[in-house]
Amino acid sequence: MQHTESPVPAPLWLPQSHLTPLPDTSVLDWLFDEGSLTRRLIHLTNDAFSVTPLFEGWQTLRADECAALDLAEGSEGWVREVYLRGHGQALVFARSVAARSALQGDGLHMDELGSRSLGELLFCDRAFQRRAIEVCHYPQAWLPSEVRAAELWGRRSRFDRGALSVLVAEIFLPTLWSATGAHPENR
Repeated sequence: MQHTESPVPAPLWLPQSHLTPLPDTSVLDWLFDEGSLTRRLIHLTNDAFSVTPLFEGWQTLRADECAALDLAEGSEGWVREVYLRGHGQALVFARSVAARSALQGDGLHMDELGSRSLGELLFCDRAFQRRAIEVCHYPQAWLPSEVRAAELWGRRSRFDRGALSVLVAEIFLPTLWSATGAHPENR
């Protein structure tokens, strides 16, 4: 099920240097960690990690996604929405998008990932270059209904390989903070 039907103003995605006030140090550590989130979750959950696909398909990308990918507003792209789980519990909601024009003929088959982690694929292919991480409080209307909550921290970064750019957004759910002992309410 896609989660873009609500006409919601796009959030303001910010680099760490523009965040005020800063969240709790342990939250910052998760938001701006430049390593693989998949690997970190595997470690956190003692290998009890899984990916649950929620939606995969072509759709019109949101305006903030088009801007981040340097695309014309209203461009079509491949959208993949998943839960990253630990011990069966959803810890992170992730939304990854790439322009149709860039995916065609590139060899990255986002449509064949199934329950495999896209992030792990991006980190294993050294040709991908990660741009700066940006964060925001993710609009609750863009979240799946079963995890919808206000003021959830989300981060995104763009991975580039030649003409292909993949934008990956990861929204940290309260269950993650419970598992880590972090305190996201310190805004």
